[in-house]
Amino acid sequence: MPSPAKKRKTNTLGSSSGHVRRIESFFTQQQTQPKLQSQTTISDQTEGTLSDEQLARKLQAEWNQEEEEDAPTASEPTAIADNNNDSPDKNVTKVTPPPAATISDISTLVRSKPTFQKDILSLQSHIGSEDTIVSSIPLDESPLTFDPSKYIPELQKHWKTQDSGGSGDASYALLTRAFVLVNATTKRIKIVDTLVNLLRILIEGAPDSLLPAVWLATNSFAPPYEPAELGLGGSAISKAFKNIYGLNSQGLKTLYNKHGDAGDVAFEAKKRQSFTLKKPKPLTIKGVYQSLVKIARSKGTGSQETKQRIVERLLQDTRGAEESRYIVRTLVQHLRIGAVKTTMLIALARAFLFSKPPDARFTVQGMHHLSCLKKEELTEVYAKAEEMVKASYARHPNYDDLVPCLLEIGVSEELLVRCGLALHIPLRPMLGSITRDLSDMLTKLQGKEFACEYKYDGQRAQVHCDANGKVSIFSRHLEVMTDKYPDLVSLVPQIRGESVSSFILEGEVVAVDRETGDLQAFQILTNRAKKNVDVGSIKVNVCLFAFDLMYLNGEPLLDRSFRERRSMLRGLFTEISNRFTWVKSIDTTSGESEAVLEFFKSATDVKCEGIMVKILDNNGNNQNQKQPPGTIADEEELTENQAVTTQPKKEKPTRRKALLSTYEPDKRLESWLKVKKDYSASSETLDLIPIGAWHGNGRKAKWWSPILLAVRNPETGYLEAVTKCMSGFTDKFYQTNKDKYAQGSENVISRPSYVDYGAGEPDVWFEPQEVWEMAFADITLSPTYTAAIGLVSEERGLSLRFPRFLRVREDKSLEEASTSDFLAGLWRKQAERATEEGILLGEENDDEDLALEH
Repeated sequence: MPSPAKKRKTNTLGSSSGHVRRIESFFTQQQTQPKLQSQTTISDQTEGTLSDEQLARKLQAEWNQEEEEDAPTASEPTAIADNNNDSPDKNVTKVTPPPAATISDISTLVRSKPTFQKDILSLQSHIGSEDTIVSSIPLDESPLTFDPSKYIPELQKHWKTQDSGGSGDASYALLTRAFVLVNATTKRIKIVDTLVNLLRILIEGAPDSLLPAVWLATNSFAPPYEPAELGLGGSAISKAFKNIYGLNSQGLKTLYNKHGDAGDVAFEAKKRQSFTLKKPKPLTIKGVYQSLVKIARSKGTGSQETKQRIVERLLQDTRGAEESRYIVRTLVQHLRIGAVKTTMLIALARAFLFSKPPDARFTVQGMHHLSCLKKEELTEVYAKAEEMVKASYARHPNYDDLVPCLLEIGVSEELLVRCGLALHIPLRPMLGSITRDLSDMLTKLQGKEFACEYKYDGQRAQVHCDANGKVSIFSRHLEVMTDKYPDLVSLVPQIRGESVSSFILEGEVVAVDRETGDLQAFQILTNRAKKNVDVGSIKVNVCLFAFDLMYLNGEPLLDRSFRERRSMLRGLFTEISNRFTWVKSIDTTSGESEAVLEFFKSATDVKCEGIMVKILDNNGNNQNQKQPPGTIADEEELTENQAVTTQPKKEKPTRRKALLSTYEPDKRLESWLKVKKDYSASSETLDLIPIGAWHGNGRKAKWWSPILLAVRNPETGYLEAVTKCMSGFTDKFYQTNKDKYAQGSENVISRPSYVDYGAGEPDVWFEPQEVWEMAFADITLSPTYTAAIGLVSEERGLSLRFPRFLRVREDKSLEEASTSDFLAGLWRKQAERATEEGILLGEENDDEDLALEH
């Protein structure tokens, strides 16, 4: 089948076999239009010499003339109806016909004069097609002054009268408006305010659209534990660009090389598309979400064609360039608006303090009451609501359950009961804070009793079992691993005691030698198949080292102390040699430093990463303790049971939060500390993303060296360059890396728009896909790198001195790479140590990394 570009040649005036159309012809409007003759019969020869747009205009003129003669009082013609074909015409440049309106169809319509008004062809201009009603709504206004009731009546009327079948569903234009405003600012308060006001409009004016809007704004359409993927490759998006926007391969490549983002390419292409033959049908929030679900559910024969039609229909129905931009970004699952999970949960909590659905029975504080509160009082009200919503989501991470519950009961304590811990729905795991070394850990836990555990080099697993014996296993990312470990599933009836009916426990899956019980490296574990594993064909044996119990016989145990949870785990479950056992541990205090050191050495001797240190019992004497900057706990307020703890009398208050021994889902607290063998007193480690490289010099000329690395900014979605590295790599690694990122391969891309780096251009840009663990000497302020800019300095970012590659973190996804906040936190801790030791922190040389000069 000839390509669209080849077909266009035959319809171009003056075309010849050697003629090649320039890309500008796809994007610029014709300055002059050929004079159209009315009442002219078009022969096959004429059709073959006119361009598609000229032919369409000529047809329109003829039909208009005939319509005037037959029905002088007829109203303005409309577009050709979408009858039975979902695939847009592929032969139109600048003029995109509706489904089923190919050039041959147009010829047929000419020979058979249109009888009904609905069949009359009409060129539709995109100019002014955007939704002007929503564009005037000040969504970024403070929620304390923004009143949704001023806009909802007009919006509802607009939603019912627009060409959407009169459903009254909220338009996608409203969501796009919020995306544009959020993307236009880096101020966290503005981002939250915009999302709060968007959610308030939907809560009060279109409650049925709230859940789809939350999914779309969080760049997802299903919870992480449901195996749902869009399965759209770059070819599907590219094909849609060609079919809908009239781009050819060269034009598409030119735009992508210029912008580096598929959404930006869609924005430019839509902006330059002057006419279509069909007026777009306004997209709705529900409709877009349902389209994503249909794409994900399309399986088997013909599924790719089905997905392609849905993608093209979405692009065809966008009104305005911004809608096109965000539809495409949604399809490629990279929205880049800075509305991460935490931001959305905060926005939901605040929105339900202001608004409720029309038929809801719960009470809200309302805009007028909240606007009268003092700043400190308002902060306290916000914090309590946010903590409740975040705690519910951490225990039950599914918006399909959380949002309907909020619409029914609002933000209340009942939320944790109605939408809390549940079997076969993974809770988000508790995380440990990093310590510099053993002495740092002992200092933090001075005077407290704690447990030291081996930190195994394996895969963290969360095992669920109900009273019927159904077993589910989830990874730390909440992905389903049940099919990967059928041998562990078969163990469950043997390990649970007679008094255990249901449970949720947590442990580390480690590859072991079944005969000797010796631990094997994580790389061995990665050789296991991920799906459809047959027990009889398993070659890599594993052992589950259990370390926590969060749920037992229908009762959550999260509020119990670690000592109590561990006692239940070891008392009610049965060990099976080299298949299921407990993590090796000792209970000790900071005064027994020699015992701790000996235990740490024994852990590293058996190929463990280091040790985990956990507070055994709640400690109420330090409730004001503050987490080190950059940890997740910075965003978390005191939980209710912390807030009511009595202040010790006549003690000077400290800045540190209490070290709780409860299980705190999705929090990184100093109640759990990790000490790894790669940490040292002079250097910690960061998990960085390789994003580019330069050609090496001398012996390394055939490889990529140095390599540019970045931290991720979870607020903006950008990757911020932090350092170049050329240390720690072996020749074998260099060669493997050069093969993987070979020029011309799909792993080497044009400059991506989501990378923040202004100091020149590397020779190649990498497709971000790996996480590398890096050691370094210290952190410096940098005029060159943009990592954490604005967090410690308004003009300078942060960089690393003497960075050294340690390993590829195959167990970590890009979402788990170190953040700019975390980097800034390490810098602050370094500054505090330097002040204590009387050291003046240096600043990076303007010319080049100091590390590269060595």
